[in-house]
Amino acid sequence: MANATGGAGGDAAAGTFAPGTPRLLRAINERTILEFLRRRGPASRAQVARETGLSKPTVSLALGGLAGAGLVREVGRSSGGKGPAALLYELDPEAGWVVGIDVGRLWVRAAIADLSGALVARATERARVRSAATLIGQIGRMAHALAAEAGIAWDQVTHATVGSPGVVDPRRGSVELAPNLPGWGRKGLVEAIHQELGTGVTFDNDVNLAALGEQTRGLGAGVSDFVFLWIGTGIGLGVVAGGALHRGAHGYAGEIAYLPLGFTDPHDPATRRHGPLEDAVAAPGIVEMARAIGLPPPLTPKKVFAAARRGDERAVRVVEQAAGRLATVIATVAPILDPELVILGGGIGANEDLLMNRIEEELRAISPFRPRLARSALGEDAVLHGAVSTALAAAQDLLFPRGRAPEQSGEAVQAV
Repeated sequence: MANATGGAGGDAAAGTFAPGTPRLLRAINERTILEFLRRRGPASRAQVARETGLSKPTVSLALGGLAGAGLVREVGRSSGGKGPAALLYELDPEAGWVVGIDVGRLWVRAAIADLSGALVARATERARVRSAATLIGQIGRMAHALAAEAGIAWDQVTHATVGSPGVVDPRRGSVELAPNLPGWGRKGLVEAIHQELGTGVTFDNDVNLAALGEQTRGLGAGVSDFVFLWIGTGIGLGVVAGGALHRGAHGYAGEIAYLPLGFTDPHDPATRRHGPLEDAVAAPGIVEMARAIGLPPPLTPKKVFAAARRGDERAVRVVEQAAGRLATVIATVAPILDPELVILGGGIGANEDLLMNRIEEELRAISPFRPRLARSALGEDAVLHGAVSTALAAAQDLLFPRGRAPEQSGEAVQAV
């Protein structure tokens, strides 16, 4: 998310430095106060100064600028304390609106939120994945219908964030390696969705957004180093290191579907399309293990886990095998990233009652590194909350009428 780096305006890594102009410093202070009010709620000038570390004159100047821009508003006076009542300020939640969209192989989830991050309308539909064009049309229709439901004119929507499977390359503005969504990696996808929505659009990998959702609203809050392990139709890893999402040089960080861990042959062209780990551990792997052990068709991971809960011995063996493979994945990741916490999510990862103890037992047997494991606090909404959080960060940039802080490299892809 865009913020100041390298001091007041320097980029030490690039070998260039920019002076900390009054305009830039004022924008940084206003951003700090706006985010403070968004998280805390109404506060007086003295409270803002005390809790942000800014001087009272600086806070007064910044609040005046934010109020003039329509981003904060006065909401009465404090009561019950000693001395005169103090004027209270809060973020004006209707100063902007954002849309978050989670595009998956089975479902499309969308929500519209005000500038405070409160969801005011949401919808879930079966994904229409016959073609990229069909799915793009569904995304646009759902987003505009949500705005109408919330009583918001579409031109009031400041920004939208779309999360989907695949590698998002921030340098080329492309989405690649999304085999579960037909045509999703085609050239011009980003521009086509931007045109369909008719507003500023940010794209990101769905598991990255799930990690950001957990960081802002779930178990990752206050944890500087954690990973979000998504196991569902596919498998992926969202990596938060040092409090920031780690994307890697090309956006590949966390694409663990392509780890050649030996469960299936990584040289097999059929395996390489989805990745050997996805074919072994995600939904296709669960179904294949169940078929090999003799469970009757039709088979889905949901049916396998339900049978295990009923005590079906064959299904229990499938679950044990899947847990062992997931433990191997965590044992592979742990000494490389050293996460404090591993959050399990996705349709398969949500089966905490059957998987967690078995994973932990196997992890103790094969690795000296044992990070804390937990099931996602946000469940199926993790990606959606991450998308809304990312859209809010972009909206703050767009709503500021004055200079902005220099952006960090490696952000999500943003259409024109």
